[in-house]
Amino acid sequence: MSTLPAWLLRPPFDYDTGHTCMNIRKYTALLFLLLLSSLCHGQSFQFAFVSDTHVGNPTAQEDLEHTIADINANPNLEFVVITGDITEFGSDEELKQAKQLFDTLKKPWYILPGNHDSNWSESGGNSFRTVFGAETFAFTHKGYLFAGTSSGPNMRMGPGQIPRENVVWLDSVLSHMPDPGMPVIYLNHYPQDSSLNNWYDVVDILKKRNTQLILHGHGHNNREYRYDGIPAVMGRSNLRAKEEIGGYNIVTFNSGIANFAVRTPGIETKSVWLQVPLTKHDFAHDTATYHRPSFAVNKLYPNVKLVWEYQDDSDVGAGTASYKNLVIATNTTGLIYALDQKTGKRKWAYRTKGKIYSTPAVANGYVVVGSSDNSIYCLSAKTGKLVWEYKAQKPVLGSPLVEQGVVYIGASDGHFRALNIKSGQLLWDFDQVSSFVVTKPLLYQGKVYFGSWGNEFYALDAKTGELAWKWSNGSSNRMFSPAACYPVAANGRIFIVAPDRYMTALDANTGTVVWREQLKEGRVRESMGISNDGKLVYVKTMDGQVYGVSTADNTLQVDWKSALQLPYELAPSAIVEQDKVVYVPSHSGMISAVDRQSGEVLWKYKSSNSLMNPAMPLGKNKVIVSTMDGKIACLEFKPEQR
Repeated sequence: MSTLPAWLLRPPFDYDTGHTCMNIRKYTALLFLLLLSSLCHGQSFQFAFVSDTHVGNPTAQEDLEHTIADINANPNLEFVVITGDITEFGSDEELKQAKQLFDTLKKPWYILPGNHDSNWSESGGNSFRTVFGAETFAFTHKGYLFAGTSSGPNMRMGPGQIPRENVVWLDSVLSHMPDPGMPVIYLNHYPQDSSLNNWYDVVDILKKRNTQLILHGHGHNNREYRYDGIPAVMGRSNLRAKEEIGGYNIVTFNSGIANFAVRTPGIETKSVWLQVPLTKHDFAHDTATYHRPSFAVNKLYPNVKLVWEYQDDSDVGAGTASYKNLVIATNTTGLIYALDQKTGKRKWAYRTKGKIYSTPAVANGYVVVGSSDNSIYCLSAKTGKLVWEYKAQKPVLGSPLVEQGVVYIGASDGHFRALNIKSGQLLWDFDQVSSFVVTKPLLYQGKVYFGSWGNEFYALDAKTGELAWKWSNGSSNRMFSPAACYPVAANGRIFIVAPDRYMTALDANTGTVVWREQLKEGRVRESMGISNDGKLVYVKTMDGQVYGVSTADNTLQVDWKSALQLPYELAPSAIVEQDKVVYVPSHSGMISAVDRQSGEVLWKYKSSNSLMNPAMPLGKNKVIVSTMDGKIACLEFKPEQR
């Protein structure tokens, strides 16, 4: 019994009810089928390989209906795999629509989310798990183990990333196979290369077993690849694009060969476009050199050192907060926890029922965090014990701001609320937000400011919650919303950046556009901050530069430029200044410290290869950094310039 996979040793668990959701008879039958399947190596079979359905796209429903009807009519297809980007925007409505469509399949089907299902998800990815039952799958069929994991970016723009908890899960599945030699077929939405920040973590796990093939989508085209010596195939999108009808791949395993042929639903199966030998690879004796991220930068700056590092078993999808001698953090299994500032050891933890992408706020001895389980939590910062819980109608992905005993926070239910931090009492509720909120709000001159994924930016009266004004960028594309940036203010102006590459200065009192321009030197996106003296708005460009834009000029005027030059850069995390040091996070796990006056780089440190959350300075010469792959680190540095 100990040789069975961990995912079968633990029957599926319902986190809402706290009970297993499979009866013993079905569980025993599943174990029997697994053992039986290990005896079936070499049998031929066919399955449908569908990807990038993008439900919510104008033609997506019709294209998917054609594909499903075609699959149902084909008696030779034994099951279906769907490799991500199921929806266009990851909304609850789109996910439910997709589930209704896939439920009409008359074959077993296995599905994974992609970046479109996770990066703009109003539920923080919870709805995918709720609607489809899981975000991973593992099953055996005629002697092959098929295992699939989710991929990001998860609620923060950047390269893709397989969630840390999915990496741990995959390692457990492959480590507990009843037959270690069973051929493995791995599925994901992304290519298993630097398109994913942590591709090497997964590839290294796959190479411990008899992995013979990788299937993925994302590129919308049929292509053959090879990742660290493992054959791989990208499948076309199910969308029709410029054709009259969409399509998918029929995959045939026969005599040690995987044959791929495009099927145009209801019309024809085209000639085989690719044949991939299914063979056991001797990864242990492979002498080829494969690309891995370099951490050599850490040797170039001896003036910064690692004090401690904490490795979570799940993603850390938000920044941190501090309370006395504690660092307060969260993760995507729903934990809120405290680490000792000196050692990094965990001191207390509190579990919510949903993924957390909300950066905690600490004030008056309380910790406030939003969770995707639809609740706002207030805990004792000292002990982690629950003080109060406020239920919203949908997930709470926004980060709280606490000022003078009032918690300001947005959710995914079209509401923005103010709560009393001691009691959790609702002080006011603005219920006219278009789409959902993921940002941290700004309080300035008696108003609270925030953007949403509905292309709108709001100013509310901080005492009453009444709408003072709202502004729209005029785009019909929700992905251009000023939703991810943390707005800043100075000189009676509110400053924002957005994925439409525009930086905008708005009159704080009226919402009138003071100026709205694109940088000539680079493309802004979502990462920004403000100098301590209020004279500069820091903006990071997609081209890897950091500029300081004047807060006083009546046009976009660059008054400061850093010597820092990063590669192509997508991290939306806020830029922070303290003690004349500007901290710039990157999407590849590196923090850069820049001198406020000269713009020169003081030091760099790479803690991982995953997206970095906003940094948290601690005292004069320490800073806490956290990355999406679950690493939290304390760095100490010498204040003098390198």
